[in-house]
Formats: sequence, C-alpha cells, structure tokens
Amino acid sequence: MTNNVVIALSCGTDNPNRTTRALQMATMAHKLGKNTTVFLLDEGVYIAKKGIASHVRSATGDNADDHLTYLKEFEVPVLVCTPCAQIRQITREDLIENASMATADVFINLCCDGAVISF
Repeated sequence: MTNNVVIALSCGTDNPNRTTRALQMATMAHKLGKNTTVFLLDEGVYIAKKGIASHVRSATGDNADDHLTYLKEFEVPVLVCTPCAQIRQITREDLIENASMATADVFINLCCDGAVISF
C-alpha cells in the first residue's frame, strides 16, 4: 500500500462543494500521515489564485480557504497546471504562498507513485 496521495481537482468556484471536499480530503490525508500533494487543473487552478478560496464554501458551510491555510501551514504542495493557469491569465505571482506551477509530466509521475483521488 502506498503512503503517497494525490488529490486531483479540476473544478473551482464553479463547484464549491467538490472543491471544498477535495481540499478537505487533502487535509485529512495529511493528518493521517500520508505524503499528500494537491494538483489543480482546468477550473481548479482558480483556487490557487490569491483571494479566491475565501469565497468558496460548501453547502455544509466549510470554507475552502480553511483547508488551504492548513495545507500551507504544513507545507503540503499545491501544484497548478501551467497551461491551465496560463490560458486563464494566472501567473506565478498570482498564486498563494504554497502553490507552484507544474506540468503534466509532474502530474503523471505523482500519479504513478501514489493513490489518486479525483474531484
């Protein structure tokens, strides 16, 4: 059994429930001692833009920003699909503190070395 978990998130402000749940699962995986990485693609890249996550709440009232704060505090990598961000005019300077740009090869390698949970 692998100790690596990749949370793949392809939605953002367009689906606050799935977005918040994905970040909640990343938080839980880390709390359970898993080597956790969040990979944002498609609309999910918006979540890594400064100031956006604070406006994303699930139907239960959970706030995406609370989970991102935890992930930042514990230095859990948040990787942002480079071409997905570029097409949405999101630059490295726009990203939250613990987020960085990454390409498909990084995503594939992470997936091959861990369990993948996709939202």
